[in-house]
Amino acid sequence: MKKIGLIISLCFIGFSCNTSKKEEIVKNAELVMYKPSEMALLMNEMYQFNEKTKEKIIKNEDLGEFPANFLNIHSAILTDPTVRTSNFEAFSKGFITNQQMLFSDPSKATKEQFNVMVNSCVACHKTTCIGPIPKIKKLLIP
Repeated sequence: MKKIGLIISLCFIGFSCNTSKKEEIVKNAELVMYKPSEMALLMNEMYQFNEKTKEKIIKNEDLGEFPANFLNIHSAILTDPTVRTSNFEAFSKGFITNQQMLFSDPSKATKEQFNVMVNSCVACHKTTCIGPIPKIKKLLIP
C-alpha cells in the first residue's frame, strides 16, 4: 500500500514539474505578428478603391483619376515570389488595361467595363491565389 502511495506521489510531482516547464516556455515564446507583403497591401488597396469606384459608377458620378500606384502590381513583392510567372504578368497587364479604360474616357466608365475589370481579377486569382475570389466577386455590378 505504501508503494502505491509513493508511486502516486511521484506521478503528481512529475506532472507538476512538466506543467511549470510548459508555462515557462509559453511565457518566453516570442509573439510573431503577420506582416503582409507589398502585393497583399496593394491588392487590399485596389479592392477598397474599386468598392468606391463601383459606388461612383452606380451613382453615375465622376471617377476621378486612375491611381498610378496600381502600376506597382508589376514590381510589388509577392507573399510567394514563385507566383510571379508569365501568366501572372499577362493577367496583371490585362487588369491594368481594363482598369485604365474606366478612367480614359467617361463614356467607357460603365458597369460592363467595370465588370470586365473585376472578372480579370477573378481570372488571375483562379490560377494562383483562389482565397479572395468570393470577396472579389462582390465587386461585380449586377
